[in-house]
This record gives sequence, structure tokens and C-alpha cells, in this order.
Amino acid sequence: MSSFGAEVIWTRKEAEIFTDRRYSRGHVWRFDGGAEVPASSSPHVVPLPYSVEDNVDPEEAFVAALSSCHMLFFLHFASDAGVVVDQYADNAIGEMKIVAGKTMITKVTLRPKITYGDKAPNSELEADLHHRAHEACFLANSVKCAVLVDPV
Repeated sequence: MSSFGAEVIWTRKEAEIFTDRRYSRGHVWRFDGGAEVPASSSPHVVPLPYSVEDNVDPEEAFVAALSSCHMLFFLHFASDAGVVVDQYADNAIGEMKIVAGKTMITKVTLRPKITYGDKAPNSELEADLHHRAHEACFLANSVKCAVLVDPV
């Protein structure tokens, strides 16, 4: 089995009292390859100025991770099928709702727009590639919410 890790680092600023809940939610995600991502709570969850609007929030990262996983499997299966992909761009959307008293992302819709090389696959092959990618995606297999694929 594989394991995956990330280091999440938050530090209270000296002037922040903390117990009044008026502290920055800005923090850093650090990954094993050396990449650092500035992160924060979403301004939709914790109001400004305590969230950092320019930083990635966990909800956005969740949607991006599902999109990325699907894309990587799609590219793999397209390559195996001899289909040349020049660009894959997804404008994925996650929907958050309160269900049974719990706030959750209830649906993620992937909306990939794919540009192909000299010959695009027919619609049946493209649908099959998306289906296989969805079935193989580790993250889609790991979540309770619906993950839909709606190619553009």
C-alpha cells in the first residue's frame, strides 16, 4: 500500500489574541517535492479579514484534486487508445450544502474541455474514456459525494 503526506503549518501572529477568534486562518501546505501552497479557510466559511482570499482553501483543493485525478486517468486511457490530447482544461465546480445538519460538498461536476491532435475521438470513445477515468480515479472512489463528468 502507498501512503501520502502533506505538512500543514499555521502560526499565530504575535498580536493575535486567538481566544477571541480574531486570528488569521492563513497557513501553508508543504509537500514532499518542496512545493508550498498558501492556504486558508474559505471567505465563504470564515469572513475576511480572517480568511486570506488569495490563498487556496480546502474546498477548492478538494475539487481540484478530484479534477486532477480524473484528468490524469483520462490522459492515460487516451494515450493507450492512440488518441492524442493537446490540451485538457477543466472548470470544475463543487456544491456545498447542509444535509442532516452537516455541511458537506454534495456534488462535484467536472467540465473538461479537451483539444485533440490531428483526429478527435468519436463521442462514444470519448464517453468511454471519461467513464473509465471516473471508475479508476482513486479520489472519486474515496468520496461520498456525486462526481459528475460533463464534457464541454
